[in-house]
Amino acid sequence: MGALRFTGVVLPGDEQRDLYVVDGRVSYQPVASAETVTRGGYIVPGLVDAHCHLWNSPEGFVDGADHDRLRDNARQTRDGGATLIRDCGCPYDTAWMNDEPDLPEIIRAGKHIAQDKRYITGVYTHTDAAHLPAQMAAEARRGDGWVKLVGDWIDRGAGDLAPLWGLDELRAGMTAAHAAGARVTAHTFSEAALPDLVASGIDCIEHGTGITDEVIAAMVEHGTALVPTLVNIRNFPSIADSAGKYPTYAEHMRSLYEEHPRRLRAAYEAGVPIYAGTDAGGGIAHGSIAEEVIALTGIGMSAVDALGAASWRARAWLGRPGLEEGAPADFACYSANPLDDLAVLREPRHVVLRGVVH
Repeated sequence: MGALRFTGVVLPGDEQRDLYVVDGRVSYQPVASAETVTRGGYIVPGLVDAHCHLWNSPEGFVDGADHDRLRDNARQTRDGGATLIRDCGCPYDTAWMNDEPDLPEIIRAGKHIAQDKRYITGVYTHTDAAHLPAQMAAEARRGDGWVKLVGDWIDRGAGDLAPLWGLDELRAGMTAAHAAGARVTAHTFSEAALPDLVASGIDCIEHGTGITDEVIAAMVEHGTALVPTLVNIRNFPSIADSAGKYPTYAEHMRSLYEEHPRRLRAAYEAGVPIYAGTDAGGGIAHGSIAEEVIALTGIGMSAVDALGAASWRARAWLGRPGLEEGAPADFACYSANPLDDLAVLREPRHVVLRGVVH
């Protein structure tokens, strides 16, 4: 493949530069024979969907053997600008997808860990509390450096959200996962599950709608990250409407929805590291990372922080480079400046993945 040249402002900087792609990697050294792809515009380090489920889609669960549908979901994510996905819990092994050059890189978190009837049927590994450390170590080996816990779910006996694990169990599990070289994240909506999750040394919280000032302070102290999945939180009222058998749960979900902008704004203002994830799958279309970035400004994030949460900051958090010399050529090109109007992210002019223009 010959060298390519892209001329534009490389964000988050403010200077126009010539960016070259040579053998699939970024270079800022001039190549006289390079083919010019763009003149002007804006170049953004490849976007990151930090909470995505390729095994699910608005049309329903995807069978693990249906590789074509899995590819379609990944390509939709790519065409939305994302060249890196953290598949935040998957019921089967999708490691083969990282061997396909036209698909975004996928960082897998193993299979969800939950207790019997305390998560989506068929998706999780049923684990008793006593076996939590062993299961977390096992999922660490199956994934790409992440483990996914279900921190809370509806307890049908109580009729409301409730934690699945106690503090001692969580601490033992974190020790096992960290010893296996993995970071840990957890699904949680409610207030009750968060204090023990953070105190146990967890690395990240997904959704986090039950966050309180005390939890925020603990997250700042521990360096715990937050992926709020704001596009998904918009579904809370409809979830509540469908929970007629559990009125306490329904009211709780409505309350979490009403309170989430204030609570998540407080986390941002306190300095909790926040990253963008769509929770795509189910009722959320793949390729929706632009909508998540826009939604982050609704909790008070600046445009540059919101875009960084889905680009250069998210890449660094996940251990992937930006657009420095020699880095893999993963980026998106836009005709206008997304920092002036984040809606620009909805229409990438080009998505470059491993040096190939899509």
